[in-house]
Amino acid sequence: MKTVYFFIALLFTAFGFSQTTISGTVTDSKNAAIPGSNVFVEGTYDGATTNEKGEFNFTTEAKGAHNLVVSFLTYKTATIAIVVEDYQAKTIKLKESVNTLDAVVINAGTFEAGDKAKVTVLKPLDIVTTAGSNADIVAALQTLPGTQTVGESGRLFVRGGEADEAQTYVDGIRVAQPYGATTQNLPTRGRFSPFLFSGISFSTGGYSAEYGEALSSVLLLNTTDEATEEKTDISFMTVGLGLANTQIWGKSSLTVNTAYTDLAPYQAAIPQNVDWNRAFQSLAGEAVYRYTVERGLFKVYAAFDASRFDINQESINTVAKTRVDLKNNNFYLNASYKGNFGSNWQLTTGLSYGLGDNKIGINENKVNNTEHASHLKVKIKKSFSDRIKLSFGADYFTTQFDEDFDATFQSGYDANLAAAFVETDVFFSKNLAVKVGVRAFNNDLLNETSVSPRLSLAYKVSKSGQFSLAYGEFEQAPRQDYLKYSDNFINEKAAHYILNYQYNYNKRTFRAEVYFKDYSDLVKYDTPIAQFNSQFTNNGAGYAKGLDIFWRDNKSIKNLEYWFSFSYIDTQRDYKNYESQVTPDFVAKNNISLVTKYWINDWKSQVGFAHSFNSGRPFDNPNEAAFMNGKTKVYNNLSFNWAYLLSPQKILYFSVNNVLGTQNVFTYEYANNPDSNGVYNRRAITPTADRFFFIGFFWTISDNKKDNQLNNL
Repeated sequence: MKTVYFFIALLFTAFGFSQTTISGTVTDSKNAAIPGSNVFVEGTYDGATTNEKGEFNFTTEAKGAHNLVVSFLTYKTATIAIVVEDYQAKTIKLKESVNTLDAVVINAGTFEAGDKAKVTVLKPLDIVTTAGSNADIVAALQTLPGTQTVGESGRLFVRGGEADEAQTYVDGIRVAQPYGATTQNLPTRGRFSPFLFSGISFSTGGYSAEYGEALSSVLLLNTTDEATEEKTDISFMTVGLGLANTQIWGKSSLTVNTAYTDLAPYQAAIPQNVDWNRAFQSLAGEAVYRYTVERGLFKVYAAFDASRFDINQESINTVAKTRVDLKNNNFYLNASYKGNFGSNWQLTTGLSYGLGDNKIGINENKVNNTEHASHLKVKIKKSFSDRIKLSFGADYFTTQFDEDFDATFQSGYDANLAAAFVETDVFFSKNLAVKVGVRAFNNDLLNETSVSPRLSLAYKVSKSGQFSLAYGEFEQAPRQDYLKYSDNFINEKAAHYILNYQYNYNKRTFRAEVYFKDYSDLVKYDTPIAQFNSQFTNNGAGYAKGLDIFWRDNKSIKNLEYWFSFSYIDTQRDYKNYESQVTPDFVAKNNISLVTKYWINDWKSQVGFAHSFNSGRPFDNPNEAAFMNGKTKVYNNLSFNWAYLLSPQKILYFSVNNVLGTQNVFTYEYANNPDSNGVYNRRAITPTADRFFFIGFFWTISDNKKDNQLNNL
């Protein structure tokens, strides 16, 4: 009987249960062993894990053609076709995967905020909880290196560039009128509330070929892709009221945010440094509609703002004050789609329309202007692998601007700009990556076609540190104030050179960046201000170079987050009506910011401080022979805020800007003519108030009873 059993077992082994040994070694590209790799025959349960020498050995009963699969975290999975019976032991090399959290990031000149960023320097929460920002995106960005605090403007000035050299985009589509309307020496705010944005990318230079028409900077705002819960937010503030609501219906959702602002009651209680006939008043709103389709997402973003004010402005050159009565209506519509198709293809497309309408009374004179601006964009992205990605697309911009003075003098222009771009990202390894692109465009108003190359490179030198390089050529049509009088221009130009080092580990981030910008073809004119009879040229030039330092620490002290920024800039320009190449009047050579946020659990409170310190800015003193030889005193501003949770969904919020009441001076206005003693008198341009106080009550109503508006303060 034993002989029979043995014979049967022998038959089974011979006719279907014979086994083959699969063995070998797994290494990386440098022949170093990769222990712990998973090796198996696809479609079976046969496999093994490599030992400390990277060796594997197992048997399989599979026959014929199969795939041998080898995988390990942070490496690209290898699939090898084998014939089991003919298999011979081999060495298998795995390539590093670039789709890992510790892979190199191309980030020269760019600060990221948002959950999708691999290295987040800021968080969306930071934009609204920074003391002194008053929920203004631009004000919060002014605590970052590379920016200038130009208090009489309120706009974004970056690395020696003026505010019009920075462009704003929402979901990749340009915003033509990103700031609220204002008048001379009266600061404005960004039009957009942080309430609807989940991510922000702020480039101080060297940005992608996807974006153009900006000499210095682009600010990318991304609306929230998905609403997670239905809720209502109610705000009662010393400056107005706010109401927001989110509704969700299956695959679609709608978020609406409205705000009414009236500074009259506040300014009646708090003394001001300016003479108001009617304080600033506005009614504004935003909405995002989202609809998820099978392979993509469709979004519509709309914003409107109707505002007005009436002010008597002092001037050193007139005895009586100048009355400025301004009414502004603004509307912005943005529709975009992002989806996948085919094999690793992605389509992004969108269209925007912006309307800016101003009715301005200047004493007895009336100035009306209207701007219609549109942007159509198509972008296609193809991922050939995790190492090679190609993007290409096209833009079409239209701008129509009309202005009339007392219905007797008209000026304006119509401009159409067509652009195309192509860009590729190549990851040679998880430590080395390069982005190469080019942008070509034609402006029919200037009758000019240009090509701008862009190049960025990043190299990871350690697990937590990397270097980045960026070079790019950037062009932009002259500003609206010039184009409305003449079209005899060429594009203004700037070349960017950037070297960056970034270290990011355990909730601590350090960035150091040096840069050089070479300006050419800047606009000059021969009158005190740009006007209809000015002689314009593109003979201007300049440069900007400097060092930016950023340090953020969310770990060292429990419940404390803080960041420190330092910027040094050396810049000169010969433009406008300047007599020679000098440092412009909006630039302070040294800029320092310290922002702190501390959570006090026993008090259920978040307390924050922000301190900004800038060296003096140059100004031209006609009493001196040298041009632009004056220097203001240093700028010093300490701000404070306190958010107290009355309950999980109710917050009492208090803030004060310039706690110490420092008498800051932005610049000086000099008389056009000397007095009887031959002296040109002057007037200091100062903030509209010594301090700004804010008190608000914020109430959230939702099903989970935990959501609140701390993210929006």
